[in-house]
Amino acid sequence: MAAPGLLSGMGCLFEMPAALGRVSRPYSTSHTFAEVLRMPERQLTKLVFPLQELQRHLLPESRPVLHLKTFDPSLEDIARAESFFTATSRNRIEYLSSAEHLDHAPDLLRPEVCFIGRSNVGKSSLIKALFSLAPEVEVRVSKKPGHTKKMNFFKVGKYFTLVDMPGYGYRAPEDFVNMVETYLKERKNLMRTFLLVDSVVGIQKADNIAIEMCEEFALPYVIVLTKIDKSSKGHLVKQVLEIQKFVATKTQGCFPQLFPVRFCWIFLEACQLSS
Repeated sequence: MAAPGLLSGMGCLFEMPAALGRVSRPYSTSHTFAEVLRMPERQLTKLVFPLQELQRHLLPESRPVLHLKTFDPSLEDIARAESFFTATSRNRIEYLSSAEHLDHAPDLLRPEVCFIGRSNVGKSSLIKALFSLAPEVEVRVSKKPGHTKKMNFFKVGKYFTLVDMPGYGYRAPEDFVNMVETYLKERKNLMRTFLLVDSVVGIQKADNIAIEMCEEFALPYVIVLTKIDKSSKGHLVKQVLEIQKFVATKTQGCFPQLFPVRFCWIFLEACQLSS
């Protein structure tokens, strides 16, 4: 599911096989993903698995604290996940509709995942990268915060529906709380929420509101750290450890492993989505 110029620094972390770059099962991979698999191990780790790279900067006694292996897909898993986001005649990926309120949302039976985060956290850019192997799907990206004003629904083959939620905080829609809270509380087929947090500034007051909603409604959710290439290694390590501690001590439904993604090289945890 990697795309030209778009690759991930996600939290899919696994032991590097001896024959790096070799996918044993007959899953097709994009040209870019194939090129990435041919990278030297150190370079591939730094690009695709930033948590492993960060671990090198921790003191030995701190290393066990960093969650690396809770979610641990194989190369075959990643190749398979990429195929989920590749548009073909048998795997239709398309925009379905937009809605300002839940009663206007499409009535769908497929499992749903939603993406939520502060304005300008990189949410639309991430979703656009996910759909980069489905060029007919248009995801609007703007440098101005608060561009997304409605809930946007996208069909991902026969597997699930992806929902792009409006950003909260600056220039959020006036009825944001009612719109999002109602969706999170009442959407029966919502299986996972991906909550994006800017790694440069960490969890903000507005993020806490979204976290509290996920906790109140007992939703399983994942924290995705964006823009990790905008922070120094030391600052990023500090943020990762602080957020991990927050997750461990202040949350019940949050997945313990963080999923970091780069600002300009994104390959989302499609493995998490496909699982």
